Amino acid sequence: MFTHEHIASFNELETILYQYVTTHGDKVIHMRIRDLADTTHVSPSTILRFCRKVGCDGFTEFKVKLKIEAETRQKARVESSNNAFAEFAERTMSGRFEPFVQEVAHLAASSKSIIFVGGGSSGILAQYGAHYFSGLGKFSTYISDPYFPVYDDLQHTITIALSISGETKQIVELVKKLKKEGSRVVSITNNKQCTLAKMSEVNIAYYTTEEHHHYTNITTQLPVLYLIESIARNMHSYSNSTRHKL
Repeated sequence: MFTHEHIASFNELETILYQYVTTHGDKVIHMRIRDLADTTHVSPSTILRFCRKVGCDGFTEFKVKLKIEAETRQKARVESSNNAFAEFAERTMSGRFEPFVQEVAHLAASSKSIIFVGGGSSGILAQYGAHYFSGLGKFSTYISDPYFPVYDDLQHTITIALSISGETKQIVELVKKLKKEGSRVVSITNNKQCTLAKMSEVNIAYYTTEEHHHYTNITTQLPVLYLIESIARNMHSYSNSTRHKL
């Protein structure tokens, strides 16, 4: 129902609606427009514009399409990752991510060390990222504990924050602390309208369809894995070329 083009075009309020609808679709199909407006703290006119942006004449048609999609998803159960990854691979081959990957790789190559931050499945990838970057010669560590004490001069570090929503409160607060101590911040998120993206010097948004099974976010993390490895390999190439010049 929500295409990549739809998601990329959402403004901040529409992104709030999108995130609520994708996580509470079963409730939305029974709501009045006023109920949804009160719950998400946006105006009914914003909801109507949101509906028209995704190809619906109004809120009623939007709820019908949402219900149909929910029934289809329930029948299909857990979707294959093939479609989401194929879509991401197509955007990768078109070179859409390349300028951002190169920019982050340059920042990483010029830094003294790298701190990866993430929670949940993003925390697992943060640990992987720290291991992968360290394996290519750049000392890296990861923090998955949002209450980890941060009191140091981090002027020569890069923080790479991983988050699907970019709105996890504990991760946002941790990144704020790291930034306050002088670390430059890069984020990899599922959209550019999130808090974490706006806090970052560079953000890479991969825009895949979010999926939830019961209460668990099972959105594919394959794009994040690709971006981590691509940044690390480019960083390694820059570091080698700099040493050769010296």
